Amino acid sequence: MRIRHKPWARPELESCSFYVASPSELRGRWADEFGNGQPLHMELGCGKGGFIADMAAQHPAVNFLAIDLKSEMLVLAKRNLEAKDAHASAHVRLMSQDIERIVQMLAPEDKIERIYINFCPPWPKERDKKHRLTHPRQLNQYRLFLQEGGEIWFKTDDDGLFEESLRYFDQCGFEICYQTWDLAKSGFPGSAPTEHEEMFTRMGKKIKFLIAVADHTGHSVSFSPAE
Repeated sequence: MRIRHKPWARPELESCSFYVASPSELRGRWADEFGNGQPLHMELGCGKGGFIADMAAQHPAVNFLAIDLKSEMLVLAKRNLEAKDAHASAHVRLMSQDIERIVQMLAPEDKIERIYINFCPPWPKERDKKHRLTHPRQLNQYRLFLQEGGEIWFKTDDDGLFEESLRYFDQCGFEICYQTWDLAKSGFPGSAPTEHEEMFTRMGKKIKFLIAVADHTGHSVSFSPAE
């Protein structure tokens, strides 16, 4: 979906108390940014922010990073957060970041406890699969800052992406501790529905979901922030 340029989006974001204009400047210091000792969760590709707004409102004792590339999306996420979470400025940060270069803004010291990946583009063509947010190239970057025992929660409507992602996680040393091919019927209670999830469910599509746990034993990953 092409997003129209909105000249007012960037100024509105820059006036927001929980928007971070230069996330790379906080690499290795995100705990200091919040200053409250709470665990740190992150959504990759937050879109309009419905999911992160619900999760933040439900979990005030968790700090959240919400990342998207487009200001036009982030400004809608800002508005959703303001509408749903009166304490967003205390425990949420919005920012623009190329997820394929996520290590430019996160270091091992940041100790992310959980990553949410919701309905990312499936990139079905073989030559494009390296852009998937669950591709080994990405998973090996997440391992750098995901703490031991940290989790990745992944949702998709795409069967092929889900099946191949199961192999990706295994290849990169993650343990799948929960998976379902039909989230609506699974009874899993812990994840707020996204806009895409509600839309696909109305269309009769089954939502696939998994939780993968990082096991760093025997795995050594190194990336520089410039990569």
